[in-house]
Amino acid sequence: MVYGRRRGRRLRIGRERLLQNLLPKVAITISNMPPTPLHWFDASIQGVWLEIGFGAGEHLAAQAAAHPNIGFIGCEPFRNGVAHLLARIDSDGLRNIRIFPEDARQLLKALPSSSIDRAIALFPDPWPKARHHRRRIIAAETLNDLSRTLKSGCELRLASDNTGYVRWMLYHTLNDGGFEWVARRPDDWRNRPTDWPPTRYEIKALNRGDDCYFLQFQRRNAT
Repeated sequence: MVYGRRRGRRLRIGRERLLQNLLPKVAITISNMPPTPLHWFDASIQGVWLEIGFGAGEHLAAQAAAHPNIGFIGCEPFRNGVAHLLARIDSDGLRNIRIFPEDARQLLKALPSSSIDRAIALFPDPWPKARHHRRRIIAAETLNDLSRTLKSGCELRLASDNTGYVRWMLYHTLNDGGFEWVARRPDDWRNRPTDWPPTRYEIKALNRGDDCYFLQFQRRNAT
């Protein structure tokens, strides 16, 4: 028990150091927004992907390691999740990740139009009670901002294990008019694509015996 408490204390101290020392180096703000988010990265970066609500950052870190020429912006307002991702950035030497440690909707409104090459929101809080549906991140206003900031032909990826939220996502995304659902058969939304690393939320859902759904949309060409 004493050893466990000491180890927990060391982990907390380590996370606090990362939040104090590493976060200022990789954090972005919406003040003095550059003309393109590429300015937040070094010259080797050729495109920018945005993940909304990265949780503990396992998907984001895996994608950043697999695509060193892509810059990744992760949005997550919760301190523990930010600390987890910072630990991965530090241990894996990831230099192509930037963090917006606030509500993603603030960043979406500030980003330049047609500046993002892929947007991702995996297993966001479904807010299952009807009176809380207004808090869902995938909603008309957010989708309007995503439609504006995504480049034509680029991809929006969504996932959930809540069937009510999946129906909500489909309805609002298709109703936006800026996106085309690329699924052609059930396997296209029942099975996670091979280039889509799992998250801990997906693993927890599968361990409970719940089904997971993976939705891929393409940004229509702007008119």
